[in-house]
Amino acid sequence: MSARWDAVVVGAGFAGSLVAERLGAQGWRVLVLEAGHPARPAAATATAYRAAGGGTPTSPYPLSEDAPSPDVGDLAGRPDGGFDATGYLVQHGPLPYASGYLRVNGGTGLLWTGLAPRMHPEDFRTGDLGHGRNWPIGYHDLEPYYRLAERELGVAADADQQREAVGLPIPDGYAFPTRAIPASYLDRRLARALDGRTVRDPAAPEAASLAVVPTPHARHGLPNRRAGDAPHEPGTPCAGSASCVPICPSGAKYTPLRTQARWAPTVELRTDAVAARVLADGTGRITGVDYLSGGAAHRVEADLVVLAAHAIENARLLLLSGLANRSDQVGRNLMDHPALLTWGLMPDPVGPYRGPGSTSGLEAFRFGGGRTRRAPFRVEIGNWGWSWAAGPPQVEVAELLAAGVRGKELRERLGDRLGRQFALQFELEQPADPANRVTLDPDRRDRLGLPRPALHYDLSPYVRRGMASARAVSDQLFALLGAEDHTRYEAGPRWPGRLEHEGRPYAYRGAGHAGGTHLMGDSPTDSVVDQWQRCWDHPNLYAVGCGSMPSLGTSNPSLTMAALALRSADRIHRDLLALHGPVTIAEPAAPAAPAAGAAPVDLPVPARRPTESR
Repeated sequence: MSARWDAVVVGAGFAGSLVAERLGAQGWRVLVLEAGHPARPAAATATAYRAAGGGTPTSPYPLSEDAPSPDVGDLAGRPDGGFDATGYLVQHGPLPYASGYLRVNGGTGLLWTGLAPRMHPEDFRTGDLGHGRNWPIGYHDLEPYYRLAERELGVAADADQQREAVGLPIPDGYAFPTRAIPASYLDRRLARALDGRTVRDPAAPEAASLAVVPTPHARHGLPNRRAGDAPHEPGTPCAGSASCVPICPSGAKYTPLRTQARWAPTVELRTDAVAARVLADGTGRITGVDYLSGGAAHRVEADLVVLAAHAIENARLLLLSGLANRSDQVGRNLMDHPALLTWGLMPDPVGPYRGPGSTSGLEAFRFGGGRTRRAPFRVEIGNWGWSWAAGPPQVEVAELLAAGVRGKELRERLGDRLGRQFALQFELEQPADPANRVTLDPDRRDRLGLPRPALHYDLSPYVRRGMASARAVSDQLFALLGAEDHTRYEAGPRWPGRLEHEGRPYAYRGAGHAGGTHLMGDSPTDSVVDQWQRCWDHPNLYAVGCGSMPSLGTSNPSLTMAALALRSADRIHRDLLALHGPVTIAEPAAPAAPAAGAAPVDLPVPARRPTESR
């Protein structure tokens, strides 16, 4: 085999798997380095999860001590309203970054919810609205790649509904690969009560008109005869297993493993390979990657390197390497979707704990006049009762047993209580803020001797005002539904993300939507990558994924990340063609001066000598 690769991709999750597939299909020799273990088949993972009686989202996966996976169990609230953090991420507050991610082959794309909405055109110009930053591209630049990503992921949705209810400029005649996932009974019940009604957002100039709208899903629906391009693998439609997080046992939900199954023979995957440094020569060109595996250090050389590990891990690797930081923006602008949850009991049974976690939502608060005053939000209608908000059904069982309830009364009370549970999830936009950042902890190192990521995280007054608006909207929705509101944000272990705003308590969960740590922009002075996700300071280094996104809007970002990855893959292909084309003599560019504190971190020396240099 050749001693040099055309491209090395670091990370085998969403973005890395798609980039590798596109490049391999064009004949390029691609090496993919994945820090985590290989993933077990979906059915085996589901069996392990059931056998263990459940657990946190990462629990059924083969976790690696060399590549730890941050998990929601790493955080706990304190009685005084603060929080404690254990695990891999070093948290400096003042509020917790409350999301985890999975370091296994396939990445967090194995345990994601499967929701795949597009961003709204407004989301690409949040800087013009007075908060956050603008993208160097717009919705229309990405729209063809949205369609390509929807085909790759097999998205189920209705184009007419997305045009009319969300305002997306989807081309006429376009049809999603499969038909929309059917609305749950809860969706239909809420639609009867809410459609056509209005509520007042205290920050918005006009009342919002309500409509329950189906959410696009990256899971197989029924075949769409209108679709000109069927998905690669039509597969069995979603069976409603209600275990999408952490695992879809039937394989209806897209995961990166589906893309990996189509990789060309020119693509090679190496798992348990933790990238430790990206290498550059004196001109700023990237020459390869050092990685640690099996107790040894390894070096691979490449014409081009693509970082696709995760927003936090990409930033960490750039900081470890002392690269791409002329702007001093590497690691800065860490974002997520803080999720405000409200929960209660409907007057009648609504059939929770069936199907995907959410099949519909309310879209009216994602855009419009209120956005200049408070963070926008999307409202997910939760199908899984109070599981994320107040705990799984076992919590109700334990409370009734502790109260001495047994037998027929226990069954009746559980049936009534659990059958009427519902929850709303308000997913808020968090604008880019340089103070929210990832750095390298100077004292604490992982098992391989590499500095652990250290996080500084907070929510701005803009986001807190969004929470206040969301809670005001929730109060009105509960009233229209005739529902009992059981929402409580009590200080203690369950709510590490608890805060107060204008004297009222709120709390949030992390949505698992990390972004912003290597922002794209128009200039190397204030951004890390250009519109192609190519590092300004290194012409053959790409940092792809949600870390490039200048804003997250209010939509789950996986589809947008996939569209960006496919767009970058086209540019990478052209770059590789140019590298292998006729030689052009040109004056080499002067290497960029690293920002203060950006010196490369010494690579730990394993106990035995390197076994490979290729």
